[in-house]
Amino acid sequence: MTTATAAPPTVTPRRAVGRPSLLRLTAVELRKLVDTRAGLWLLITIGAVAAVIVVLQLVYADEAAQTFPNFFTPSLLPVGVLLPVLGILSITGEWSQRTALTTFALVPRRERVVAAKLAAVVLAALASVLASLAVAAVGTLIAGATGGAGSWRVEGTLILHAALFQVANALMGAGFGLLLLNTPLAIVAYLLLPTLWSVLGELVRPLRGPASWLDTGRTMEPLFTADLTGEQWARLGVSLLVWLAVPVAAGLLRTLRREVA
Repeated sequence: MTTATAAPPTVTPRRAVGRPSLLRLTAVELRKLVDTRAGLWLLITIGAVAAVIVVLQLVYADEAAQTFPNFFTPSLLPVGVLLPVLGILSITGEWSQRTALTTFALVPRRERVVAAKLAAVVLAALASVLASLAVAAVGTLIAGATGGAGSWRVEGTLILHAALFQVANALMGAGFGLLLLNTPLAIVAYLLLPTLWSVLGELVRPLRGPASWLDTGRTMEPLFTADLTGEQWARLGVSLLVWLAVPVAAGLLRTLRREVA
């Protein structure tokens, strides 16, 4: 009688799966910005607002004022109002859509996820500047063909200041989103608190001095020009420290410590 001996099963070694790079995480977060209806329509609205402003200038502005800088600069403020909402949605969407558990299970180091979200917000803000430049270029071409000034002369520093303005606005929104982790509450707080501080700075005499350093409505206004003085840069830095750096830092700590239910 013979006994057959079964061969031991072949074990295939499992390949170690490396963690996703920050670049890949950023690409994922950019995709998330357009995956939701709110994010998609907000991006569409940002582009539409810039286009509408140029059309209004072509129709109503004096021909001498129809220049590239005059098409470009007015679009920055309304777009800058919408970008913080995009920054808030990019952060709070994980909690409102209940995807935080999946996200942090796939990438346990939460600070890498937050860094990717902030990078995606910065890229979206820079893309909005490119959109404003493109729409302004189209407006300048149309103005030149229809009898307007059509001047292309623009200072390079103005474009850099515009990029800083939009990036700062988007990151301020993201900071409030990190701090509060609730979409409606973060949007209301972002719109209400700086506005309330601005009003108090105008009405209460003892607050006028601090308001000139902490009111972003005042400190960011010089960015619409090509040149800033040293004092203006200092005021801008202090206001961004309070309204951008502090919420982002405090919000990061809260995000790292919050339980994911």
